[in-house]
Amino acid sequence: MKQILQAALKTVFPDHCLLCGDLTDEMHGLCGPCWRDTPFLLTPGCKLCGAPLLGSDGGDGAICEDCRETMPPWDAGTTVMLYEGAARRLAMAIKHGDRSDLVSPLAQWMAPKARPLVETGMIVVPVPIHWRRLLLRRHNQAAGLARHLAKELGLPCLPDALRRCQATSQQKKMTKAESFAQQSNSIAPTPLWQHQLKGRAVLLVDDVMTTGATLAACANACHAAGARRVCVVTLARAVRTP
Repeated sequence: MKQILQAALKTVFPDHCLLCGDLTDEMHGLCGPCWRDTPFLLTPGCKLCGAPLLGSDGGDGAICEDCRETMPPWDAGTTVMLYEGAARRLAMAIKHGDRSDLVSPLAQWMAPKARPLVETGMIVVPVPIHWRRLLLRRHNQAAGLARHLAKELGLPCLPDALRRCQATSQQKKMTKAESFAQQSNSIAPTPLWQHQLKGRAVLLVDDVMTTGATLAACANACHAAGARRVCVVTLARAVRTP
């Protein structure tokens, strides 16, 4: 009976591609063209950020060039896809396109990549957004991803564990050094909740990692609150082209 009802529902409400809206064979999936344009990272990558490793099988301890150049202050990290093609459009849709319907499916994509990082007592924490930007955007996409990801992983989520002490400008035209300098003192533990981080393992969540400056500031804030271990998971990772 359940299968009959599901078939009837699919007839009335067929599944559509998350990105373009065309018909697709599965719920929360992509159509063929969008799938081909989405650079999923299916093989092991850098142990700190998940970026692909050229000429390496991604074995234990493998680190990408960016992370070797500027060693991140967290213990391990992963990502779902490269920040290009359809992946970039998906990330932009949840950040600027009011596509809140995408947040839960994208968090489901993140869950299998994040699961190997999970440990007992871990808490999920999103990258914070400054209140001025929150007023303009009306949401924090990282917080949405963190809440749904925590549910998928069976972990508690503390969306207000970190706060932005100062507004920062867009990093698009900054050098890596400028980004790190700008973000260095911009994030701190929230006084009301920082005791929840003490002695805990933390899973930091963000939509996109570019230079890693924002996540580094968040990891440092977690350590300042006494976090025992910090790991990161992102939806997408921007990498330098040769």
